[in-house]
Amino acid sequence: MESKKKILLIINPISGGSEKDDLKKKIEKSLSKRDHKLKVFETTGTSDKEKIETILDGEKYQLMLVAGGDGTIQLAAKAVADRDIAVGLIPAGSANGLASNLNIPDDLEDQIEIALGNKFIMMDILSINDHYSLHIADLGINAALIENYENSSIRGKWGYMLQTIPTLIESNLPYGFSLDLNGEIIEKEGVMVAIANAKQFATGAVINPDGKMDDGLFEVLIFKSLDVVGILKTLNENSKRDPEFVESFTTTKVTISCDKNVPFQVDGEFIGHVKKVSADVLPSKLKLMVSETFSE
Repeated sequence: MESKKKILLIINPISGGSEKDDLKKKIEKSLSKRDHKLKVFETTGTSDKEKIETILDGEKYQLMLVAGGDGTIQLAAKAVADRDIAVGLIPAGSANGLASNLNIPDDLEDQIEIALGNKFIMMDILSINDHYSLHIADLGINAALIENYENSSIRGKWGYMLQTIPTLIESNLPYGFSLDLNGEIIEKEGVMVAIANAKQFATGAVINPDGKMDDGLFEVLIFKSLDVVGILKTLNENSKRDPEFVESFTTTKVTISCDKNVPFQVDGEFIGHVKKVSADVLPSKLKLMVSETFSE
């Protein structure tokens, strides 16, 4: 018989640009059928982390369900750090990169079944310039593309496609990167440096096939050149990295210095323009529920 759980649902009511009342009702109905005890917390954008921590300090929960995008999961990850609470994903944002890497299905009941299951990974998280990164951050052309996309009015993959040519024309390529990898200095020119804890972007494009989210390591990938076709490949779920265009280094920490201000994004969110980025791995930071069939 399934053991009953105290579950805290963290829901972003406006993630993905849509209201979540219907989703909340469906989750409540599904869990009530199983006789689990549910508390709902809706984010507001003001002191959410502190409010969640107060809830967790006051009562013991076995599971936190997170209904939102990568930003909502980052918030939840900070709140449950160093607590023995499993996290289950209900992908409901405009960017669901972590869920994409975990092959979380689209069906809500399937998502709930995974969250209530028995299989989990102790996932690493990357700390990059005081931001949590769950899957991939980068500096360069992709971040510039995301910046332009966020400033446009057209959403989805078509929106990215429309920004490709203007981004290439406007970007001051190539960039000069200096990487300090555990004391070894590497000087390179390129169009992008990716800091990857996982295999793929939210689009499904696999840029880091060596990525494992629970090995205590991450990869730094230097993309030497990228043409229009190369960028459009990031929209193709079957795209693989081409060894002619990219070098990969596995590490536990890195400091990246740039010769000029470079666009910077974390998990699909544009952060700003920076000249220096430092990244460290936080091993086994998040107890994350995964499908019984999940394999890295």
